[in-house]
Amino acid sequence: MTHLKKTTLAIGIGIALGTGVTHAQTTLNLSNWVPPNHFISTDILAAWIEEVEEATEGRVRIRMLPSAVGAPEKHWELARLGVADITWSNFTYEPIRFKSLWFSEMPLTGSNAVASSVALWETIEAHLSDDPAYDGVKLLGVGLLGGGALHHSRQPMVEPQDLRNQKLRMGGPIQRELLEAFGAVPVAAPATRGYELLESGVVDGSLHPLESVIAFRLESQLAHHTLFPGGFYDASFFIGMNERKWNTLSEADQEAIMSVSGEHLSRLWGERFHAQNQAAEKQLREAGNQFHEPSEALLERTGEVREAMLASWVEDMGEMGYDDPMAIVDFYENRYQALDSE
Repeated sequence: MTHLKKTTLAIGIGIALGTGVTHAQTTLNLSNWVPPNHFISTDILAAWIEEVEEATEGRVRIRMLPSAVGAPEKHWELARLGVADITWSNFTYEPIRFKSLWFSEMPLTGSNAVASSVALWETIEAHLSDDPAYDGVKLLGVGLLGGGALHHSRQPMVEPQDLRNQKLRMGGPIQRELLEAFGAVPVAAPATRGYELLESGVVDGSLHPLESVIAFRLESQLAHHTLFPGGFYDASFFIGMNERKWNTLSEADQEAIMSVSGEHLSRLWGERFHAQNQAAEKQLREAGNQFHEPSEALLERTGEVREAMLASWVEDMGEMGYDDPMAIVDFYENRYQALDSE
């Protein structure tokens, strides 16, 4: 009987250990600050979550939390501290920490979200991966909007003087500098507050990609849309994971996750934004909203502002220890052009 009990115990332990190896799971929490029906939630984050689970054969699962664990501008720090395992947000909600990425948000940089998102991932990998700003977070993907537009509630914005004294919602340092250069009054607020600010008359217009006008239900508040070739501005985003948590994953699971992250996830981001921007433009035109082109004077002035911004950024980057900041810009622009022509 004693021998039988030992044998049974040994078999039981073996089965338990075997089960643990075969079916052990890690569940990661993801903090998401846009509504659950927003396409970032459904078409990007949820789609990527499914890919991660499939790539890891179910060993790693990601649970999207029912509500964000903090404000959008805090989400890099929330990932770094491990308050949430995975977060996403705009890099330049922390403008000083991520000054190295300001070049990607400047006017007239590009309007192909796929090309810009992949080019940004490649640029960070090639030139910025050693920047201490990224310490504590494993970067999983990046994305851009595909060029933001200038929207107004009552009138066209086509000449430089049209922007003077207009109160415009914006979301980052590049947008602030751009608006101030035109004599506009920037009002800092996340896109999620756009409707509230417009309805109450706190702002006259707002800076958004076209998709956000639809996604945040602003089509009735913003009747005029000025589209710039290459975008009036852009905004850079990250999807990142707490580095300590990342290091607890097996090498096999890390490799599996990165097989559907990095360039792949950045491309997914760009593809979804491109599709949404096209669909939003079609919907807005069908609804009778007015679209405008910037005058030559407005385009020229926008280009001048871009050059001044770039010169200031290069100087700041030199003070941060970068020997040739324009090499970063040149790399990004070359990759963007190559990807845009595919």
